[in-house]
Amino acid sequence: MTDSANPKHTGPLTGIKVLDFSRILSGPYASMVLADLGAEVIKVEPIEKGDETRNFPPFKGKLSHYYIALNKNKKSIALNLKSPEGAQIARDLARQSDIVLENFRPGVMDRLGLGYQRLSEDNARLIYCSITGFGTDSPLGEKPAFDIVAQALSGVMSVNREPGQAPNKLGIPMGDMAGSIFSIFGLLAALHERNATGKGRHVEVAMLDSLIALQGYLSQIYFVTGQSPQPVGTQHPSIVPYGAFPTLDGHVIVACLTERFWHNFAQCLGRDDLIEDTRFSVYENRLANRDALEAIIQDRMTRDTSEYWLEQLSKFDVPNAPILSIGEALEQPHVVSRGLVETASHPTEGDVRLVRGPIRFDGDGPSPSRAPSLLGQDTLDVLSETLGYDDVEIERLAREGTVLKAS
Repeated sequence: MTDSANPKHTGPLTGIKVLDFSRILSGPYASMVLADLGAEVIKVEPIEKGDETRNFPPFKGKLSHYYIALNKNKKSIALNLKSPEGAQIARDLARQSDIVLENFRPGVMDRLGLGYQRLSEDNARLIYCSITGFGTDSPLGEKPAFDIVAQALSGVMSVNREPGQAPNKLGIPMGDMAGSIFSIFGLLAALHERNATGKGRHVEVAMLDSLIALQGYLSQIYFVTGQSPQPVGTQHPSIVPYGAFPTLDGHVIVACLTERFWHNFAQCLGRDDLIEDTRFSVYENRLANRDALEAIIQDRMTRDTSEYWLEQLSKFDVPNAPILSIGEALEQPHVVSRGLVETASHPTEGDVRLVRGPIRFDGDGPSPSRAPSLLGQDTLDVLSETLGYDDVEIERLAREGTVLKAS
């Protein structure tokens, strides 16, 4: 457990300062990863209610689950960016920052006097990242974008379902997260370039572009065949057998991505004859005869329990897994042994469990986390320690509604 008021968070990005104007998910996930890697992240929030996700139920006390999930290891400063002094404070902070991150609609930051051109005039080394739904030059540029919108337009929803069922979004918010993930790639590349040139640049990432980039082999199925991939549920569009198979009391995952695993699986089923059966002997034939093969597999597997099959599949070295709930996944031995869940101390809500970042360096994961901040929890420290404001000036700004200090 860590002391959230005195965190000691270090990593390869220690010394890098990030000014984060982003909110909700696409953006906050990126800045959280940067913080996991050691960067100092100052999150700028509206003085009224802060990041919108502070108000999303369910709550731990008064702390939203959504805000907890995306905002550990960040400092919170609450500013009125529409006031001249609030915008000036933001510009002063940007002058001392390495990275600015924002995810507003195109043009919003420019109207606030906080766009890339304005801020780079004061800080030529600044790397400025804009995450949008569609990009400034898209015909959809002004369309509001949320995760499900990006998923629908990316084609992902069309295949994320069982055949004949209604389209379904991914269970995780991949549209938002893809924008964040690709923004991290861009930011780290720009930091590397700046080491050589001394100059920053404007990194731009669109959520829809990012999901299109993650189509992987699905896009190539279309390019190669001229046909859009069709939904196959948990199965694979071109690898058979692969997916969730029913048992006597549930389902288990089987993934025969290689011929060796297919041979192992046939032996596990007690059906060595399937290996030589011309209908199933090679990839293309198994794909062409998917229904016949899966009927044979289901007939055999539904005679025994999931526990039996998980044991047998492992014995025959066939890739397999049970299908866990989120709770089961978080409590499984792998997560415990890898230390992927940690506990941090929040100033008002006590112990908060957090998912730890997955990246390790020399065998060590991220430093212990600081719990998500209260709205404006760090306003006083940021203004005094980073910008040199005295207590009298800070109190005046608070009275006039330019800043908010957590009480």
